[in-house]
Amino acid sequence: MFVLRYAGLVALTIWVGGLIALGGVAAPAIFDVLGGSHVAGDRMLAGAIFGETLRRFHLLGYGCAGILIASLMARGVLGPRPLRFAGRFAVACAMGLAMLASGLIVSPRIARLQAAIGAAPSSLPPGDLRRVTFGRLHAASTGLLFVPVFGGLLLLYREMKD
Repeated sequence: MFVLRYAGLVALTIWVGGLIALGGVAAPAIFDVLGGSHVAGDRMLAGAIFGETLRRFHLLGYGCAGILIASLMARGVLGPRPLRFAGRFAVACAMGLAMLASGLIVSPRIARLQAAIGAAPSSLPPGDLRRVTFGRLHAASTGLLFVPVFGGLLLLYREMKD
């Protein structure tokens, strides 16, 4: 049981910590360094770098979700079941689904829109439909990625409390 719990905790920590590092450190740094200058195309380059970083992190997140869910299921079957097992399992599944939706649905739409625009969405006039659509997709992506962060922090709390 210790190995299963440990594997789930490691996956959860990597997943949540990675998302926090990406959103709180990497994205602001990339956009400050590249997007803050007034050289043409730098904001596009910052978006491309962060987009690729996020794409790769989605793959890591899918793996972490799989390990977390598999470890919870194994602990539930082999026993003893973790306290509030059904709630933990539901949270883990919601986290995985949010990660899948972000990586397989929203991120590809953002990439297609950016390719169609051919410039940084922020360079478009505020009322431009493409800029508005980009803003909505970006907000959806951010919201979806908050699900694993908050869910993961909740699961970490529950594990540490047990």
